[in-house]
Amino acid sequence: MLTKEKLERINYLAKKAKSETLTQEEKQEQQNLRQQYLQSIRQSFTNQITSVTVIDPEGNDVTPDKVKQIKRNRDK
Repeated sequence: MLTKEKLERINYLAKKAKSETLTQEEKQEQQNLRQQYLQSIRQSFTNQITSVTVIDPEGNDVTPDKVKQIKRNRDK
């Protein structure tokens, strides 16, 4: 997860971009922070999905094979 300071910086740069122009350095920083944010969200989502096991009404494990494969790769 991103730190509170990085999230605040993302919001500050977004607000500044709406009211005035960003410098090249600020644009690059904004792009880097956005990439970090997206990576954090994707990792969080992957962790949530791989922690779930799907059981049908008959008690059989019907977790999709792709999720099982991700779990195996993560546990290595």
